[in-house]
Amino acid sequence: MTFHEASDDNVPSAACSDPELDFVRQYLLALDPDGSRFARVLRNTIDQLLDGENTGRFDWEKLHKTEKTHAGTLVEINLLREFKLTSGDDLDYSIDGIEVDCKFSQREYGWMIPPEALGEICLVVWADDHKGKWSAGLLRADRKKLTTSGNVTKRGNRDGKFRLTKDHYSLVSWLWHREDLRENLLLHLPREVQKTVLAPTSGQKRVNELFRQVIRRRIDRNVVRTLAQQYDYMARVRDDKNGTRARPALRNEGIIIPGDSANHRAVAAALGGPVPEKGEFVSFRVARAQPHHGSRPSAEIDGAHWVAVDNDEEVDVPAPRLPSR
Repeated sequence: MTFHEASDDNVPSAACSDPELDFVRQYLLALDPDGSRFARVLRNTIDQLLDGENTGRFDWEKLHKTEKTHAGTLVEINLLREFKLTSGDDLDYSIDGIEVDCKFSQREYGWMIPPEALGEICLVVWADDHKGKWSAGLLRADRKKLTTSGNVTKRGNRDGKFRLTKDHYSLVSWLWHREDLRENLLLHLPREVQKTVLAPTSGQKRVNELFRQVIRRRIDRNVVRTLAQQYDYMARVRDDKNGTRARPALRNEGIIIPGDSANHRAVAAALGGPVPEKGEFVSFRVARAQPHHGSRPSAEIDGAHWVAVDNDEEVDVPAPRLPSR
């Protein structure tokens, strides 16, 4: 295997004097040089726990305590599957014979190290949906640099776990540090907009309100799933005979909703973006291009040229029908 050469930003402050840890570090960086796979696993794991389709939840704080506790197990399993790692004999993974334990915390530096991992390498992972950040690094769990954590009795920690002391935070060899976590759109909407989108009791009306209120922002399909709360959630966006779904209903208000198909992405790009990526939508308020629109980017749709406009500008009703996929 040809290992990735870590950038200066990823190299620990002190030269690595732990050959096994350095091997595991290079191994993981070779599998995921830019951290995109790690980031995707963490985003998907949080969404898996929120289970928006069945619960309508989009906020980590709404999870039950047992669900939050289960997050570490899901992160461990989902990383194992994503990178096709081998399960260890005593710890979570075996990387070329080196045992590695995986520890996740939603609180930065809040990892709980079990007794069986003392002296071993830990893959420590943190993600905070409210901050929109995540990190992953490696740590040799040196008992001298750990402290018992919480609920301490005369016999020691009740659950026998340990934490990294604040004085030794710098011992973490970061793979990726405080990287951007893909945005949880519903969580980060302005409060009044969020309330407006969530107010309707109908899943279809919530989806329509989303695309009405959130203009020119990339919207992941998981947001639609959470608002629709039904199995065939994508149907809430598509055209229908009754004209109640998002595309036909909002077309009558001057709004178009390109998806991730090639033709739709071309329209979004011509309008000046943003351009939806895989599994995403972007809604635009549009008007026929007029001299007063100046040099705004325009897209030719259904035989006419259209420009994206702001909420306070007049629109042509109905908006054009988007080209087929």
